[in-house]
Amino acid sequence: MPLTIRPLTPEDRAQWEPLWRGYLTFYETELSQEIYDTTFARLTDPAHTERGALVADLDGALVGLVHYIFHAHNWRVEDVCYLQDLFVTEAARGTGAGRALIEGVYRVADDHGTPTVYWTTQSDNATARQLYDRIGTLTPFIKYTR
Repeated sequence: MPLTIRPLTPEDRAQWEPLWRGYLTFYETELSQEIYDTTFARLTDPAHTERGALVADLDGALVGLVHYIFHAHNWRVEDVCYLQDLFVTEAARGTGAGRALIEGVYRVADDHGTPTVYWTTQSDNATARQLYDRIGTLTPFIKYTR
């Protein structure tokens, strides 16, 4: 069975959480169980149309995820889409799952009337940047946070 990109569903909780933990571990981040619970509830609640998630499903096993958020932008009439989290299991890397997940967000954004999708990554994330350089445009902006 081929790889399928589909929306995250409430039934995916048991497979989603280890994927998101893997993503956060890569970025040396730990979050409380309350954040996992709240985020999953928001991502799977149809009332939260400003955010969503897609998963990469291979024969019933989730091998990747992507989370995205739509938000207003003062330089545009339409919203923009922030691709916040992207993760593919080590075993599924190099299979096209990461690219398919990003392209899935592109389709969701297009369906939403949102032509701009953007994301960030660490400057030393060389493996992911090989894909990002093929599927997106590197900008000169540097991110600051409080």
